[in-house]
Amino acid sequence: MQPEEEQKDPFNSVMVQFFVKIMRTMFLGLFWMLVNVFLGLFLGMGVPDESTPGRLIFFYAWLVLTLAAYLYVVWRWWRKKLPPP
Repeated sequence: MQPEEEQKDPFNSVMVQFFVKIMRTMFLGLFWMLVNVFLGLFLGMGVPDESTPGRLIFFYAWLVLTLAAYLYVVWRWWRKKLPPP
């Protein structure tokens, strides 16, 4: 019998970690957009003809603050260096 060669894992752990970072970023961004489209268009908070000035101010302040929070979270995720392969 010949000794079997060690089978390498087809997925490198660094590659999987990188893919997970990409998927988390995309999921959170799409979820953020979904929430804001629902509030702005479906509920009419972001449409000037359908909303009051107070609701417009609230919606756009919410939009800017949550965008800043999203960018901060993504920056925190991506600033961590991956280990070398």
